[in-house]
Amino acid sequence: MDLLPMGVRDAARLTAAREAAQGQITIATGMQRTGLSRSQFLRLKARYRRLGPQGVLHGNRGRPSPRRIAAAVRHQVEQLLQGDVPLNDHHIRDLLAEEQIAISADSVHRIRRALGQPPKQRRRGGTYRQRREPSRRAGEMVQIDASPFAWLGPDQPRLALTGTIDDAEGRILSLNLRPTEDLHGFTQALADLVRDHGVPWLLYGDRTNIVVRNDRHWTREEELAGRQTPSHFGQMLDELGIRYIAAHSPQAKGRIERLWRTLQDRLAAELRLRRHTTLATAQAYLPTFIHRFNNRFARPATDPTPAWRPAPHSLARILACRYQRVVRRDHQVSLPGLELALPPGRAGRGYAGCTVQVRELLDGRILVMFEDRVLLERHAPAGAFSLAPRHGRSPSAARLRKNDLRESRRIDDRPAPRPSPPAPRTSPVPSPHPRIQPVTHPWKCGRWPTKRDRVRKEIGPVGVSESLRR
Repeated sequence: MDLLPMGVRDAARLTAAREAAQGQITIATGMQRTGLSRSQFLRLKARYRRLGPQGVLHGNRGRPSPRRIAAAVRHQVEQLLQGDVPLNDHHIRDLLAEEQIAISADSVHRIRRALGQPPKQRRRGGTYRQRREPSRRAGEMVQIDASPFAWLGPDQPRLALTGTIDDAEGRILSLNLRPTEDLHGFTQALADLVRDHGVPWLLYGDRTNIVVRNDRHWTREEELAGRQTPSHFGQMLDELGIRYIAAHSPQAKGRIERLWRTLQDRLAAELRLRRHTTLATAQAYLPTFIHRFNNRFARPATDPTPAWRPAPHSLARILACRYQRVVRRDHQVSLPGLELALPPGRAGRGYAGCTVQVRELLDGRILVMFEDRVLLERHAPAGAFSLAPRHGRSPSAARLRKNDLRESRRIDDRPAPRPSPPAPRTSPVPSPHPRIQPVTHPWKCGRWPTKRDRVRKEIGPVGVSESLRR
């Protein structure tokens, strides 16, 4: 039998046992060299005489461990590692745990290293940033964001996953897939959040134009009000009483950024493993994934008392785009690409000249409201509907803008006028104080100047009577 490799300690014991068996050293010297007791060294000497150098090694050396991974489990791990869908070590451990197969991530790591495969994600050292402590209660702060990614596979078009996560518990509250990052996706995420959990106090996200206004244009009404009119999504938050905090860097909202990294790793892999290649099937799988994710990664909040507020009864009316319109004399209001004829009010009352609010709901319905009363409700259109702001100008506004542009061009084409010479200064010597009148002022003289005084000032004291006669 071939001698198994041995270390320095076993080599020193082999030398001491050989010399003691040949009578070159005493038992006490062998005990001193090996650090063994007398009975241990005698047993070592006896095993060397019986088995030779192999007797110095431990009896379990070279035998398979009784705690080794079963061949079937190892084969299953190797299939997942060598499959078409790349998976990380912890994800493989969780997938096998759902099938009642217990294996650690370190064991998966060793199998991957034995196969010579690199890790799925490259690790790098992070830079120091001051950590923000999570919220104490669930519902105090919710982070919202969207992540464009090839969720259905590299050969499929990119989709935008819009989601919300609770800052205190790290729990996913809502997820929905959209073709692009748009207002409909953010509004749907907010609707799922409020309907399933409640109204939060704070919403934390980035400075996307969907939520905040990044332009510097102020209308006259906004200057008088002292604030810019929020975006459509911002008006929804105002009516729900939710404060929005706009982050200035991705690191500021790091919890939801780390969530996207985890979902781009796990969710994308599971969608491919389960052959979800359409947006509808992937959207139907999201509730199952959210339940499993929260059971695995959610943590309890510091304060167990939740801070959620109850959802309002008129939630559908709140989650809508808002447009201010003036009713025309023909009792109609218009939106870009849409004309709405209002029915007569109570006792045949008309609303011509009144300012009404037109709301386009998330399901496609359109409401015309006046003083919190619904004057007209138009049903949702047939087929798929996507909520988007209606941009455009009325024909009269476009015509006025065109006339202003034409007038500005005409003024720019005119030659610049010559500067007029400065007029001679004929004003009297100013008073030392602007509020104090000179001594010659009529108020100081006690009377106002008459016609005779004015003529005398113009032509002098001579010929006053002739001028008066004329």
